[in-house]
Amino acid sequence: MAAAMKNEIGRGLSQAYLSQIENGARPHLTHTTRELLARFFRVYPGFLVDDPEGYTPGLQSELRAIDAKVDSWLFAGAEQFTADPVLQRALLTIAEHEDSRRAILLLAEILRTPDLAERLGEVLHPGSHQNGGHKGNGHPPPSASLRN
Repeated sequence: MAAAMKNEIGRGLSQAYLSQIENGARPHLTHTTRELLARFFRVYPGFLVDDPEGYTPGLQSELRAIDAKVDSWLFAGAEQFTADPVLQRALLTIAEHEDSRRAILLLAEILRTPDLAERLGEVLHPGSHQNGGHKGNGHPPPSASLRN
């Protein structure tokens, strides 16, 4: 392999060094070594690095499946609220977000943080809470129903 590397990419590693890598005596590759091996094997250099502890390839697809279920649930929910177009649009906006699961988890964190929902409401809709008023959609402002 050392000779094939030298012939194919113009640089190589010594047979002794390759043997140390192969038998585990050199568990960590230098950046240069990783780049050379990646070029020789025509793979992305990150392919030659161990995955972090606990990583499983199925984890990403499991999260995508969960996100798809959340999206489906949100779309179905939006269909139930045609009489409340503001709520319907909010559900659709979350469902159409690239990572709807994460968006819902973020909303939960906002609601757990004291007064954050109210402060965000003021920043996003300044003046809509003055004199206890709200824009006339027939529903109380979100901050009134979120206090607990």
